[in-house]
Amino acid sequence: KKKLKISGRELLSVPIQVFGLDQLQVLEMSPERESCLRYRMELLPQEIGHLRNLTCLYVDSNNLKKIPAEIGTLSHLERLTLSNNSLSSLPAEMGELQRLRSLHLANNSFTELPAPLCQLRSLTFLDVSDNKIDTIPSSIRHLEKLETLLLLFNSLESLPEDVCLLRNLHTLWLGNNHLQSLPAAFGELVNLDWGYNYCSCNFEGNPLESPPPEVCSRGPEGIRDYFSSLRRI
Repeated sequence: KKKLKISGRELLSVPIQVFGLDQLQVLEMSPERESCLRYRMELLPQEIGHLRNLTCLYVDSNNLKKIPAEIGTLSHLERLTLSNNSLSSLPAEMGELQRLRSLHLANNSFTELPAPLCQLRSLTFLDVSDNKIDTIPSSIRHLEKLETLLLLFNSLESLPEDVCLLRNLHTLWLGNNHLQSLPAAFGELVNLDWGYNYCSCNFEGNPLESPPPEVCSRGPEGIRDYFSSLRRI
């Protein structure tokens, strides 16, 4: 078998035999939208590192408190979903997942963007919504292939200028934070289309003053004109 979904009314642990399926490519241990299921795994077993051919690992909506260092041995992993758990940190070894393209970390207990994430050079999708993140490190600039960044419902008060170096961003959701201003080079994110595709860039729920929301709605040119006018004053 190359794909396996483990299901049950209350999942607390995984049979050890699963980690002997060394040809497995997709492993799903998430209840998804099945409300009758209550998964309660608190720890992803170290034996996960035996599944060297995994490309997709789904462990949403459990009660994970820790990810083992052995996750870093999954060199073929392209998609990892860990949303709706109790995670507050990630192992440094996560930075070794150089094929990882999609990472879901929404609704956990992070207070900062985990450092290993900024080493994932192939990442195109990152969702860290609904945590308590209050700062974004300047090292985020290393995620040069990032196309989608979801940061809704956090505690951000500012964005580093380095966010403006993510020139491949198509979707950036910043709603429901504490942002009062945007970086001066924000208008250089020309692939975001605030004026015509509202969903590509979301600022709702922020006390934005510089630039004000009506300027943001004009798109990158409006942003650039706004900051240019400030420099002339």
